[in-house]
Amino acid sequence: MARLRTMRASMKKKYHLPLVGDILRKVAHKAGASVLLEPNWRVVGQISFKSGRKRYFRTSTLDLNPMGASAIASDKDYANFFMAKMGYPVIPGKAFYSDTWAKTVRSKRDIDAAWNYALSLRLPVIVKPNSGSRGKNVALVHTKRDFYRTMRAIFRHDHVALVQRPVIGNDYRIVVLDKQIISAYQRLPLNVVGDGRSTIAGLLQKKQRAFVRSGRDTVIDINDARIAAKLLRSGMSMRSKPVKNEVVYLLNNANLSSGGDSIDVTKAMHPAFKKISVALTHDMGLRLCGVDLMIEGDISEKPGKYWVLEINSAPGLDHYAQSGKDQNKIVEEMYLQVLKSMDN
Repeated sequence: MARLRTMRASMKKKYHLPLVGDILRKVAHKAGASVLLEPNWRVVGQISFKSGRKRYFRTSTLDLNPMGASAIASDKDYANFFMAKMGYPVIPGKAFYSDTWAKTVRSKRDIDAAWNYALSLRLPVIVKPNSGSRGKNVALVHTKRDFYRTMRAIFRHDHVALVQRPVIGNDYRIVVLDKQIISAYQRLPLNVVGDGRSTIAGLLQKKQRAFVRSGRDTVIDINDARIAAKLLRSGMSMRSKPVKNEVVYLLNNANLSSGGDSIDVTKAMHPAFKKISVALTHDMGLRLCGVDLMIEGDISEKPGKYWVLEINSAPGLDHYAQSGKDQNKIVEEMYLQVLKSMDN
């Protein structure tokens, strides 16, 4: 455990720059373009095309989607409103406000109203920031204490939190560019696989070392209260020793930035899900979009029951690109296509 904390601390000292700028520079010549990066932080840049057109980017936000559509996509509550009105299946839930914001906008939808709504849905419920990303502060809460603690953690950074009914299925991210599916992958929550000897802490340490060797900059937060809570509910702790081949999931959200794994399903994706993802992107006024779906069943099968978890107008693919050579190649090809689209 101490060694894992040391490794985590040493990695946090190093600031990992987004890959987007470097990838764009690498592939730009194939699109007849050049990329100028701001030299100090290397997270913003200018793209110059032979046509004379200039485009810009900041981290994973590219000069491609309309501003209004991008702003709506970054607000989960607003995006859910419009998607639901258009008939897309969204997660049942409501938005609630911090006490300060509730008073400012003269609303009764404060943290106590949120708790009463959670009771009406029946515990457990999902609580998440309205404008957050990378799965930060997203939690499946089972008790009043956990509910209020999670909501207050969210309100330190966001005025709005969503309370939603949990849905069960397989979690997928589909990246759409105009009318094309660029990539699709299943996302698995942070997990360890037992060897019959090692503790969960030791298995996490092993997983962190594997991330470092592969060049993936994900840092597993062993102090994440959500991990301790999930283990406790399973009758386990960091000192538990899973039997050989036993898979222990440590988080409920499947974000790669939290240590989750990915399985590429681009070629296996059912044509109907491709059509749904492209249509949703178009209907939300976007050209580039990460569509997150929860599916009862497999994405290779004809759609049955599914939900739109959220959409992302600036899908960050750093962790996906770092998960393997094939994934990195997919991301490079995606940004090449994005570059070509930006010249139109």
